[in-house]
Amino acid sequence: MILNRYERMIARRYLLPGKGEGFIFLVAAISLVAVMLGVAALIIVMSVMNGFRAELFDKIVGLNGHAVIQGYGNRLDNWQDIVRETRATQGVTSAVPLIEQPLMASYSGRVEGVLVRGMQRQDILANPTLKGKVSAGSLESLQPGSNNVAIGARLAEALGATVGGQISLISPEGRSTPFGTVPRIVSYNVSAIFEVGVYDYDKAFVVMPIQDAQTLLMLGDAVGMVEIQTVDADRVGEILEPLRPLISGRAVIADWRSLNSSLFEALQVERVAMFVVLSIIILVAVFNILSSLIMLVRAKTRDIAILRTMGASRRAMMKVFMTVGVSIGALGILAGLVLGAIFLFFRQSVVNFIQLVTGQNLWDPSIRFLTELPSKTDPFEVTAIVLMALLFSFLATLYPAWKAASTDPVQVLRYE
Repeated sequence: MILNRYERMIARRYLLPGKGEGFIFLVAAISLVAVMLGVAALIIVMSVMNGFRAELFDKIVGLNGHAVIQGYGNRLDNWQDIVRETRATQGVTSAVPLIEQPLMASYSGRVEGVLVRGMQRQDILANPTLKGKVSAGSLESLQPGSNNVAIGARLAEALGATVGGQISLISPEGRSTPFGTVPRIVSYNVSAIFEVGVYDYDKAFVVMPIQDAQTLLMLGDAVGMVEIQTVDADRVGEILEPLRPLISGRAVIADWRSLNSSLFEALQVERVAMFVVLSIIILVAVFNILSSLIMLVRAKTRDIAILRTMGASRRAMMKVFMTVGVSIGALGILAGLVLGAIFLFFRQSVVNFIQLVTGQNLWDPSIRFLTELPSKTDPFEVTAIVLMALLFSFLATLYPAWKAASTDPVQVLRYE
């Protein structure tokens, strides 16, 4: 929409308050603020939802892989062949044997449910989720046969355990006696405490060398599963299809979708619902632009009639009022982008401040999985939000602009 010089001058004049037009200007300013808040809210919420999914995916997949080959009865014998064939499969980047078993842990009279995870030492040190997340001690101390373990930070808090202390792991698979099975209790040294940022992991995980886990659970040389990473998480089923005949009757393949389906589906539904609900805020703001333009047209009816008698065309009048409405929307969108960027940059500080003022715990990691408010802004989503807001603003200008263009100067100026 290209305006000539006098059309730009008129549009600029109508954007500024004239004598006796303070109320119209106030409504236009409210419209601008409403668009700003709507755009900012939509960008903030969608970025946080994207951050949730990205953080959860990175942390969950970082510890669980894109897929696992799970042995029947949580036992996989002759796993070396499976690991070798898996690593040779096109599209597979790593295949890691491991053991996972829920047990009980006790420390100084406190008891907590834990998830023991046995891994080969080189895999523990190379794991990207654990690497750099050790808050006390060192993963280097996890030597086979050393009876050293690493535990999550939330588990350490719950038990009151510290580096150098000893925790006891209680396994129901113990010695058989005439009076029944006696649980197996083994003490381990806490040599490292880690915090990966996912509450459920930090609250439950006990990591140890796979040889120690085999001894604790009396598995011999067997493992529980093989964790697999691929070049493309979305194509994991297709990539691992050639392995199904090899493991038939011995194990099953479960990918990250089936292992965490309810969580990621809930996040996806919530993203769509929040986008629709917050889009309504922008729609309401656009109705404010519509009402302010209608009032402006009514206030400027005499001016429009004079301009028409001086040669201004209907098209020129439409362009002027459409420019005024779109300008209000565009300024609101620009302000919303700035406000959204500022909020996302200081998001955790804002959460902490609100918690401090209200005295309420707004960010409970036990409920929200992550220890901090995440954010990941998608440029395509931001572009879609901006275009949607611009489209709504444009549509809101059509009726007032048409009404202005339809003004009959003869009828308006008859009694002037």
